[in-house]
Amino acid sequence: MKAVSGKRLAKLAEEKGWILARVNGSHHIYTMAGRVERLVVPIHGNQTLKTGLQRALMKLIPLTEEDL
Repeated sequence: MKAVSGKRLAKLAEEKGWILARVNGSHHIYTMAGRVERLVVPIHGNQTLKTGLQRALMKLIPLTEEDL
């Protein structure tokens, strides 16, 4: 799996229709109309996300490896 930064994943989430609800420190919280889930993306500069977190966020957005 290609490693991506929080910034990149947040940008991809916005392209898929997620809306930035608020920012709590370095965590950007996204919501989408009609969905109960919240998407919490840690943005620490250009530091890459850990594999498990990235995979879980990709399932929620939804994204495939080709989208990265």
